Amino acid sequence: MTDTVIRHTFDAPNAFTQAELGWEPWLEPLPLGELTERHYLGLVDKRRASNPYFRLLVRDPDILGARTRTDNDIFYNEKGGLSRALRELSAASASRTNGCIFCASVHSRFAAHHSKRPDDVQRLLDDGTSAPQDDPAWRAVIDASVALTVTPGEFGASQVRALREAGLDDLAIADAIHGAAFFNWANRLMLSLGEPTPPQ
Repeated sequence: MTDTVIRHTFDAPNAFTQAELGWEPWLEPLPLGELTERHYLGLVDKRRASNPYFRLLVRDPDILGARTRTDNDIFYNEKGGLSRALRELSAASASRTNGCIFCASVHSRFAAHHSKRPDDVQRLLDDGTSAPQDDPAWRAVIDASVALTVTPGEFGASQVRALREAGLDDLAIADAIHGAAFFNWANRLMLSLGEPTPPQ
């Protein structure tokens, strides 16, 4: 693997948005022509080979495969538990708190799409996670996600109580925690490996 740092000349976005951003790594992704069947197994979905982030992570295909299956189960497995919109809201809240403009753009866009509430999502991006939200479930999921993000020691019984009072059952509460926890890790990894590019 190259140890040469790639210096980009574009002006990286510096504001939170629901627009579709790109992302470029600071290290060279694995070239498409060097991908083997083992790499494709790690990608899980072959279409991810076109994404430089996943071609960078696929240098360790076993770890990427475990990461991707976990990601898919948290966000796409809707057999009970939290709605897709609230799962995406937990990821957007963690990403907004961590300052990951790229991840916040992806998951705020999905939260807006699945909830049909783009204005509420945009308020979270523009005014922050403490911005007013009328829906008790949204408020509880945002607050729990922020508590997990700022420092895990801040998350505790009061956040679980608020989630339960907002109508979430045990499985939905676990989904909210998983969505925020996964993006606490994913944000930090992505922020350390590259930067977002302006909308196409």
